[in-house]
Amino acid sequence: MTWHRAAALEDLENRHVVGIEIGETPVAIYRLKDGYFATHNICTHQHALMSDGYVEDGCVECPLHQAIFDIRSGEALEGPAREALKTYPVKIENGAIFVDLATA
Repeated sequence: MTWHRAAALEDLENRHVVGIEIGETPVAIYRLKDGYFATHNICTHQHALMSDGYVEDGCVECPLHQAIFDIRSGEALEGPAREALKTYPVKIENGAIFVDLATA
């Protein structure tokens, strides 16, 4: 695994999602009740940032056409998107969030 430092825990202290770039890969980092999760930050339906979307009950709603995805699995739950978001493994170390893009 190749872990990349993506954000500090404090970056999500008052937010449910933040968008970052790891190299040239856009990533959305989410803070949910049961932990931190990461997905690709671009909707699979059309080009929209998932980090601009609405997060509720473990799901993120695309801000462009309201497709809904499960944050943990990436599964497209409601259209118009049909393809799942890529998800990435996350680990927490020393107050930082790390993401592994290689195993996605």
